[in-house]
Parts: sequence; structure tokens; C-alpha cells
Amino acid sequence: MVQALSLLLICQLLGTVIARASGVPIPGPVFGLILLMILLMVRRGPDPGLSTTAQALLRHLGLLFVPAGVGIVNELDVLRTNALALAVALPISTLLALVVTGLGMQFLLRGER
Repeated sequence: MVQALSLLLICQLLGTVIARASGVPIPGPVFGLILLMILLMVRRGPDPGLSTTAQALLRHLGLLFVPAGVGIVNELDVLRTNALALAVALPISTLLALVVTGLGMQFLLRGER
């Protein structure tokens, strides 16, 4: 479990280094996730230790949202100030994410056939 958790944290660290070095406005953990995905594709899937560790983290995923919820409550005045921009940006970004995900799945399924 320690080895698997270390692998996840190293991927996140490398992703953060890439994000800071490149100056691209994408969070480091996103780059880390891409690195982890490439690693898992090369390895042809996770080993049992990584799978077990990931399942344990996913079981307790709700706890990771507590700091975000506290941050939202602390910044309610900022949210009120930008309510219109948020009301426009959230549906558009959600729709864009759905379209990109759908196109990506079609591309991946086409290569599987």
C-alpha cells in the first residue's frame, strides 16, 4: 500500500512540476493523472497493490470534499458577486466536458474495433 500511495503522490508531484515549469493554466494533478494513465497503459493495468489502494481512497472520497465545502462557505460573498458569471460558465463548461468526453469515447471505441 505504501508503494502504491507513493506512486500516486509521485505522479501528482511530477504533474505539479510540469504545470509550474510549462506555465500552462492546467492544475498539476491533471498532468499527474495523465502521467498515471500513460504508466498504466504501458503496464497494461494496475497491479493488485495499486488497485487496492485506489479502492480504499475511493471509498473515502467524500472526506476529500470537506475542505472544498468549507472554502465555498468562507467565500460566499465572492460567489454572490460573481453569481451571473458562474451561472453562465457552469452549464457551458459542463456541456463542453460532456461533448469532449463523448467524442473521446467514440474515438477510443473506434480504435477497439
